[in-house]
Amino acid sequence: MKDIRNIAFVGSSGAGKTSLIEQMLFNAKATSRVGKIEEGNTVMDFSTEEIEKGMSMSLSMANFKWKNKTINILDAPGSADFASEQISAAVATETILFMANAASGFEVTLERSIELLEEINISKGLIINRMDSEGADFNKTLEAIKENTDLVPIPIFLPIGAEHRFEGIVDIIKGKAFIKGEQRDIPAEMATLVEESKLSLMEAVAESDDALLEKYFERGELSDEELSRGIKMAVAKGTLMPVFVTSATKNIAVDELLNAFIDYLPSPQDKHELKMFKDKKEVIVNTTTVKDLIAYIFKSFSDPNVGDIAYVRVYSGELKSGMDVLVPEKDSKDKIGSMYHILGKNRHETDIVMPGDMGALVKLKNGRSFNSLLSPNSPYRFPEVDLPTTVYWQTVKAVNQSDEDKIGAALSKLLDEDPTMKLEMNSETNENVLAGIGEQQIQYLQKKLKSRFKIDAVLKLPAIPYKETVKGKADVSYKHKKQSGGRGQYAEVYFKVNPKERGEGFEFIDSIVGGVIPSKFLPAIEKGLKEIMGKGIISGHPVVDISVECYYGSFHDVDSSEMAFKIASSQGLKKAFEVAEPILLEPIHELQIIIPTEYMGDVMGDVSTRRGKILGMEQKGKKQILNAQMPLAELFNYYPALKSLTQGRGRFNQRFSHYEKVPDEIAARIIAEASKREE
Repeated sequence: MKDIRNIAFVGSSGAGKTSLIEQMLFNAKATSRVGKIEEGNTVMDFSTEEIEKGMSMSLSMANFKWKNKTINILDAPGSADFASEQISAAVATETILFMANAASGFEVTLERSIELLEEINISKGLIINRMDSEGADFNKTLEAIKENTDLVPIPIFLPIGAEHRFEGIVDIIKGKAFIKGEQRDIPAEMATLVEESKLSLMEAVAESDDALLEKYFERGELSDEELSRGIKMAVAKGTLMPVFVTSATKNIAVDELLNAFIDYLPSPQDKHELKMFKDKKEVIVNTTTVKDLIAYIFKSFSDPNVGDIAYVRVYSGELKSGMDVLVPEKDSKDKIGSMYHILGKNRHETDIVMPGDMGALVKLKNGRSFNSLLSPNSPYRFPEVDLPTTVYWQTVKAVNQSDEDKIGAALSKLLDEDPTMKLEMNSETNENVLAGIGEQQIQYLQKKLKSRFKIDAVLKLPAIPYKETVKGKADVSYKHKKQSGGRGQYAEVYFKVNPKERGEGFEFIDSIVGGVIPSKFLPAIEKGLKEIMGKGIISGHPVVDISVECYYGSFHDVDSSEMAFKIASSQGLKKAFEVAEPILLEPIHELQIIIPTEYMGDVMGDVSTRRGKILGMEQKGKKQILNAQMPLAELFNYYPALKSLTQGRGRFNQRFSHYEKVPDEIAARIIAEASKREE
């Protein structure tokens, strides 16, 4: 376990995560050429959609050797729409390395990655890449990150030069410069900066350990050995965030970065405490002493050529082909079949994955993303992963009728790959509604339906699940009488209709006395009411929150029937609606809108124009949280609007709150549109 490093690359789109990994693989002799994104031939971005877009859209893995150590790097997409992939990468590794673009500085996608993962208890570091690009500025990038986040990054590498003059780095701990792969003395003009940086580093390291702090106070410094050992300890504890600097495209400081992974980043042995549940109680498991299998599927997906693939991290025990495992989340067992080590799109078969390492399993029957794989009688299970709430909705429908039967199974497979997406069949609007966390994410799913399953699908905004009710009372009667030769139809009902509190539902009250309506017909009356309530009366939406008291009526010995009373009760309720002041209700959702302070005025104004209510504000780190309520009708297209208002820096969480009356002028329009459809 001490010879393994598991590292997640997350952060800015376009900062060069994939390019850096490509260069690392080449330098480590894991590949024979350096793939380029613009040429669509990288090892890590290999799906049709990624090649077409020239960007990462799903998590990929690289397993390779460097100086006899195993390195597993997970390359996560930068776009916030693929948050699930970033979370998957973070939960499977010991270290997250945020990647920043030295030329662009503190970008929105970097900010979103930091916000998404800042609460995860894991070692964190920063790579400032593209130091050779025009406008590259190491200090400006670092200061912007400090200014806009709660992170405190401390440089371990310092750049020598910038833009076209960037030629290498100084490793502060080793006290050496590395130019074009060769070890050199530190340039004279950088001596003071390096000394000051080393002092800052020493202070940060000393503060993370009492014994080192004591030595630092006594001597005013730490020895090189104490500093080197202390850094690894501080990074493992999460009290120090090291900063590295590179140029992937010029292959500057890439070898030094790989060396730093080995020298300064924690191994699975260094971070051996694993939070789990045992008999529903939270426990800490020491992965270096437990012999039973504890493994975790952090990502599963369907490959058109191979079938279902599950990326797995082993924490303790050994994962072997042929063994039976428990999947507690599914309350089922699975059998391990073929196993592989993964290098982007390439696979290398293995028959064992050791503790601390990662691999891929093929054709598991039950295990999917965020599921545990345990020894058959294991009492443990992993905690549930905290995923962002959905903020973007689209209906999905097959273009061709012949694909309607296939689309359900295809969507089920694709949703297994991304747990931040949900599919709900809205029985009221009769639509399949996809809920996700961004446009790109849902459009990517649409493309995968086409490329993998040959299904053309169309997306559109969902219909709003309005409901109908009354705010007044009604006392009505209705007689259903039909005579057309032979047996006729006869039923008469008297109803008192009253509104109920929001959410109380429907109540049928039987107040019939003296047998004016035989008891055998009362279920038919209630059934008739429920049928018409399901269809709606004024707008075609279900009726809710009313009580109907049937207190009188009449029947005919021959002509009365269940059907006659069903018709009478449905028509009676329609008549009651004419006098009981019917209203439309709409779903209202609670929002937590997280924005930089400078956008507060614009966002508050926009919430008001969307019929939203501001409930209050609070500070969170460097940002403001605006608590609000908004009708779902306005929320469906709020995600792109908020992005536009805040230059992409705003985000929100939401949950359903309650139903509320639709304003009269909007209700009138909805009812008029419903009448047109009926015509």
